Amino acid sequence: MTGDIQEDDARKQRIGLPEAVFCAGKSVTQITRIAESRGDAPGFFTRLSEQQYASLPAGLRERLDYDPISRTAFLGSVDTPTAAPQIAIVAAGTSDLPVIAEIERTLTFHGAGSARFADVGVAGLWRLIDRREALDTFPVLIAVAGMEGALFSVLGGLVGGLVIAVPTSVGYGVSAQGRVALDSALASCAPGVVTVNIDNGYGGACAALRVLRAQSRLP
Repeated sequence: MTGDIQEDDARKQRIGLPEAVFCAGKSVTQITRIAESRGDAPGFFTRLSEQQYASLPAGLRERLDYDPISRTAFLGSVDTPTAAPQIAIVAAGTSDLPVIAEIERTLTFHGAGSARFADVGVAGLWRLIDRREALDTFPVLIAVAGMEGALFSVLGGLVGGLVIAVPTSVGYGVSAQGRVALDSALASCAPGVVTVNIDNGYGGACAALRVLRAQSRLP
């Protein structure tokens, strides 16, 4: 513990997933202290804005693999997943890309690959139907959608794998910054669809990792 920072070093031993650093609301000084306290240990930073990243000390920026779309950064080297992906990311539209990218980067940091099926929203239902056989081969599917969130129930009624719904804040007016999609996911008539919070790609990815590790599919 250093001042107002207390890292949870034993989290991976308890739950199988190491602590990530949520950067929104943190000062550049706090982020720097956390990164420096890790030494050579790998780290994962989420919701790291471009402004925050640009304000970090040059030496630290050189050590970070930063992705501005997902607003995530890897500290230290991360191995590229080599096993066939067991997680599908099914996204309604390309406007959901920041959340999709956060999911992919989270999975990559934890050594898991994924397959992306993008722009398969139900407004063009044929796009999803054409991919049904391929989607049905995945044990876990992370569905990403905003607007009215119809993708969650439709996908949940088409495939046998676990569907994890990630509602996004994409949408006009009454979509209410993702609240309608969240309510749609929670009220889904497709049995067994589970839901994380609005725009929480990190949480959706971690849910998928927990499921697969519980099935001993991942180390």
